[in-house]
Amino acid sequence: MLQSNYHEARADLAAAFRWAVRMGWHEGIANHFSLAVNEDGTRFLMNPNAMHFGRIRASDLIEIDANDPDTLNRSDAPDPTAWGLHGTLHRNVPWARCALHLHPKFGTVLASLADSSLPPIDQNSAMFYDRVIIDEGYGGLAFEEEGERICTQFSDPLKRVMVMGNHGVLVLGETVGEAFNTLYYFERACETYILALQTGQPLRVLSHNVAMKTADEMNAQSHLVEAHLAELRAILDAEGSDYAQ
Repeated sequence: MLQSNYHEARADLAAAFRWAVRMGWHEGIANHFSLAVNEDGTRFLMNPNAMHFGRIRASDLIEIDANDPDTLNRSDAPDPTAWGLHGTLHRNVPWARCALHLHPKFGTVLASLADSSLPPIDQNSAMFYDRVIIDEGYGGLAFEEEGERICTQFSDPLKRVMVMGNHGVLVLGETVGEAFNTLYYFERACETYILALQTGQPLRVLSHNVAMKTADEMNAQSHLVEAHLAELRAILDAEGSDYAQ
C-alpha cells in the first residue's frame, strides 16, 4: 500500500470510530474495527486496547500481523477478544479487508430474538435480503476458539453481515467506506423492523421476487458507498476534528 493511501486508510478508519460514537453505536471502551493493509490481508490496523472511539486518531491505530503468535505479548497488545475475532478473520478470510464489530442498539435487539432474521419490509431491509448470516452458536467471549468458529461461516462474499446471536453485529467490506455504509443501513433497517414490531400490527413483507430485485438494485449503488464516508469525513474536517492526525 502506497504511503499516501496508507495514511488515508488510517484516516478512514479513525473517521469510522468517531461516527460510531455520534450514532450511539459504541460500547464504552469495548468493540473493535480493523482494516487490512497488505495484499493478502494478514496485516491490519485496529483500535488500541481500552481507548474510547471518540478519541481515536489515525496515528493511534496499531498495526498487527494476524500470523504473529506473540501478538498478545506486545507492549501495545490488543484486547484478547479483538485478537481472537479480528486476527482470525484476517488470517482466514482474505476478502474481509475491513471488519466492524459492534453492539448497536437495534442490531443487538435483533440478535436477542429467537428468530433473528430480518424480513424485507422496506428498501433498507430488502437490501439485506438473503445476504445475512445468523450465528446461533454463541459460546462466550470472542477469544480465539470462538473467533475460529465465527469466521468459518463467512464462505459467501455476498453475505457480509453477521447477526451474532446473543451478542451483536459483525460487518465485513472491501473498504472502510463499504463496511461503514453497510453497517449504517443495516442498523437503520433493524430500527425500522423493531419499531414496526412494537406497533403490534401485521407487517407488509415484500415478496421473494421483489425483495431479491430490490436487494440487487440497492447493492448496485456502489458510487454512493465511498461518497458516504467522504461526506462524513468532510463534516469532521469542517468541525476541526483531529481524527486524521
